Amino acid sequence: MSKGRLEAFSDGVIAIIITIMVLELRLPHGADLEALAPLLPKFLSYALSFVFIGIYWNNHHHLLQASQKVNGPVLWLNMHLLFWLSLVPFVTGWMGENNFTGLPVAAYGAVLWVSGLAYYILEQALVRLHGKESTLAIAIGRDRKGLASLFIYTIAIGFSFFLPAASMALFIVVAVMWFIPDRRIEARVGDKPAA
Repeated sequence: MSKGRLEAFSDGVIAIIITIMVLELRLPHGADLEALAPLLPKFLSYALSFVFIGIYWNNHHHLLQASQKVNGPVLWLNMHLLFWLSLVPFVTGWMGENNFTGLPVAAYGAVLWVSGLAYYILEQALVRLHGKESTLAIAIGRDRKGLASLFIYTIAIGFSFFLPAASMALFIVVAVMWFIPDRRIEARVGDKPAA
């Protein structure tokens, strides 16, 4: 089965997710800098989520670049990932609207955690499809970075109820970890087709 339709569909969904997030930013009720101040939490939550969605898009692209084919289970696991990512605009808006308070920050962390898990499961399904000796399997290895991200999200969710600022800092740590596209795959695949 060709991976082209999977890539195109995923790109479209991710573009819609970003569009929905930006539409949640409302115009200020004035023409001075003071009018922008109440929008700062919403903008900061949007900016963080934009970075996360961009990270998923970049790494999803690299993951599929290293893949030669997809199958039915991979299609459904990709939909599973897109489902969780589609909730990012909701929790982003909720968190920004409530100035980064406990429950919205926990919900945001939970969506990031489940999205990370869904990506990990998709990644492992592609490795199984291509085999343990494939370029993809060798590049991903044990995916310590993916598992570390899930661990950090778990800690962040726990902090969210009594120290939401620490949760936000941990979310930023994960974003920084993944900001550069997955070099494990880039180094093995480059411009050549996946093996």
